[in-house]
Order: sequence, then C-alpha cells, then structure tokens
Amino acid sequence: MNGLFAVGGLWYVPDMRKEQRKRIVDRHRDSLMRHGYHPNALYWSSREIQEIRFGTLAGIGIGNGDSVLDVGCGFGDFLRWFERQGGGLAYTGIDLSPDLLAEARKRHMGEEFLCGELFDMDFADQSFDWVILSGALNEQLFDDGDYARRLIKRMYALCRKGLAFNLLDARHINAPDLQSHQPKAMLAYCRKLCPDCTLLDAYLKNDFTIHMRRPSAAD
Repeated sequence: MNGLFAVGGLWYVPDMRKEQRKRIVDRHRDSLMRHGYHPNALYWSSREIQEIRFGTLAGIGIGNGDSVLDVGCGFGDFLRWFERQGGGLAYTGIDLSPDLLAEARKRHMGEEFLCGELFDMDFADQSFDWVILSGALNEQLFDDGDYARRLIKRMYALCRKGLAFNLLDARHINAPDLQSHQPKAMLAYCRKLCPDCTLLDAYLKNDFTIHMRRPSAAD
C-alpha cells in the first residue's frame, strides 16, 4: 500500500474496496515498469527521504534479531536499510502489489512476503516484536481517517514490543489526492490504545511519526 495516488469518482461506488485495490495494484505495476527497482516506483521522491523515515521508525528500539512486520512493504527496502546498518531481522512484509512483491522476493530470498492488506491476514495477537508502516496510509480515502485508525489499532494488537508508523502532516500538506492527519489528534487516538506514545515531527516538514511502546518493551 505504499504510494501517493490521484483519486477519482470510482471511490464512491458500493464496491469501492475492490476498485481501490485494483487502482493501487495497477498504479504500482505502471510505476515499476517506468522506474524499475527505485524509490520512485513506490512514489518516494528519493532514497534519502525514504531512509530518513526508516531511521525514524527504527528509533523506537528495533534491534538485531527482532521480528518485524512491515505493512505496505513495497520492495522490502526497510530490511535492506536495516541490514546496511549492521543488523538482521526476522522479517515479514505485506503489500497489495504482486509486482512489487515479486521484486522483493528476488532481493530478499528466504524472507516472508505476503500479498494483500493486513485485514486479509489471520495473525494471532502479539505475533511480532515490532510492527512498522511507512508511507502506506497516504492514500486519500475520504473517510476522515477511519481506515487509518482501524489499521493502527490492528497493528498495535499484533506487536509484542511496539508499533511505529508515519503519516502525512495536515499542518503542512493538504492536497485533495492525499490523506493527511493532524498530529495531535492522531496522538490522542493512539494514547487511548497505548499509554506510552511519542510524537516525532522534526525530521521532515510534511511528515510525522508515532511510536507506540507496550509497557513490557522497557523490561
């Protein structure tokens, strides 16, 4: 679910879920054909910007050997970045795009990549040390953030140690084809689920990250 896409009238029809998925898959197939293995194929402006976000997510405390579920994993670039820092992960990636996942599997043989969205999966609660999401909630759904909140709740249920995710910052970006959020409002929602939440918004102008740590993560 990585990427930034324009939105048309099809989003309002009764089977919008199916249409939305098809739109995402088609756009990623087209971007992969145009850009190949490159952050631009995921609608990132540059590798540098992509990796600034990765570093901010990992700052929650992800360590060598931890298990990580990457929601909207694209090419599995978070794993690539983490390994370049000298660490290794028990990594599972999820993405809607079979084309991106085919490339991810070639580059990360032996890791688990699953096609679909998180609500398609039947993971038990607290199946992973950490759950992360980067750029996968930027799609404009015209639902006042309802899908994002439901996904955050589900991701938090799946982590043993914590959840880290980023969103577009509505204080600095308000484009009709992008889903942005008010940081303080999202932080307040997250604190209903988890008392130990941290808002990070100084690393990039248009983006913010929230860390949600389970109490046991500090033990």
